[in-house]
Amino acid sequence: MPFARAGGIDIFYERVGSGPRLLFISGTGSDLRVRPNVLDGPLQKHFDMVTYDQRGLGQTSKPDEPYSMAQYAEDAVNLMAAIGWGSALVIGVSFGGMVAQELAINHPHVVEGLVLACTSPGGAGGASWPLHNLIDEKAEERARFMIPISDTRHDEAWAKENPETYEQLIAMVAADPYAHEEGHEMGRRLQLEARALHDTWSRLDQIRCPTLICGGKYDGIALPETQERMASRIRGAELRFFEGGHLFMLQDRTALPAMISFLKGEEEN
Repeated sequence: MPFARAGGIDIFYERVGSGPRLLFISGTGSDLRVRPNVLDGPLQKHFDMVTYDQRGLGQTSKPDEPYSMAQYAEDAVNLMAAIGWGSALVIGVSFGGMVAQELAINHPHVVEGLVLACTSPGGAGGASWPLHNLIDEKAEERARFMIPISDTRHDEAWAKENPETYEQLIAMVAADPYAHEEGHEMGRRLQLEARALHDTWSRLDQIRCPTLICGGKYDGIALPETQERMASRIRGAELRFFEGGHLFMLQDRTALPAMISFLKGEEEN
C-alpha cells in the first residue's frame, strides 16, 4: 500500500499486474479503499497497472487550497516520475477523463495511448452534468437526483415499477464510509470546484496519441452527443458506445475488453 512523494503531496497508489504500463485515472470522489473497484477487474491480467487516489481524496494529501485540472494532470505526471515511468497507456474515466485530457495535451510525451470514458471536454464542446450544484445536498437526496441522470432509463416510471431495486441503488449511491474523516468533505468540494472549470475543447486537437472515446448510450451526465463532438475534434479518434449509462463499464461486459484490445493494438474477438 505505497505512497509516492510527488509534486509536494503524498499520493496513495496501488500497482498490480504485468504487461504494458497503464495509468488508470478514476472519477469524482473515488477512494481506493472502497471495493470492488478497478483493481478487482480484468485490467491487471493485461497490464502493469497503476491507479491512485487523486488530491483531496482517499488517502492522498488534501491541501486546503483551490485545485485546478492542470494541477491534477501534474499530479499524474509526478506520480509516474516517482515510480520511474517515462510514459504509459492511460485510461481516464469521468472526472479522470478530464484529467487525462489535460495530461495528453500538456504532457504528450508521457501518453502512449488514451481511452476517454464517459467524460466531457467542457466549454463549447459540452460539459458533464454540473455536479458542483449538488455539493450541499444530503447524501440520500444527492443519490435520488443522481440515479436518473446516471442512467436515463432509470426515470420516475422505472423507479415506481422497481421499488426494491431503486431503494438498493439509493443506499449504494448514498453510502460514504469515510465521510467522517478529517478533510473528506473539503477535498470533495475542492475537486468539484475544479471540475466546474474544466475546459479543453479548444485544445483537443493537440492530442496526437491513438485515442478511443467510449460512452454509455443512456448517460445523462456525459452525454452521447458530447462524445461525438470530442471524437470529431481529436485527430483519428475512435468512438464506441455501449449498453449502459454513466456506469457502462460495469453494465456492458464488452466495454473493458474493447478498451483492452484498443490499448494493446489487437483485433477484438
